[in-house]
Amino acid sequence: MAVAIKLSDALVNDARLYAKAQHRTPPKQIEHWAKLGKMAEENPDLPFNFIQEVMLSHGEAEQGQLEPYKFG
Repeated sequence: MAVAIKLSDALVNDARLYAKAQHRTPPKQIEHWAKLGKMAEENPDLPFNFIQEVMLSHGEAEQGQLEPYKFG
């Protein structure tokens, strides 16, 4: 469900800048930041880079970019 919300001009301008660099739309950039922030709050003991890698792994799995792990 999409909902219209008011955001500060500063946040939207930052989102535009980062969105362009990350090949996202500004709304998708803000969603990305929100997901990162939520995961960080829910897992305060995890390093930020680990959280980013988890998000990347989930994206790869959703796109079928998985390889079987080979033991030994």
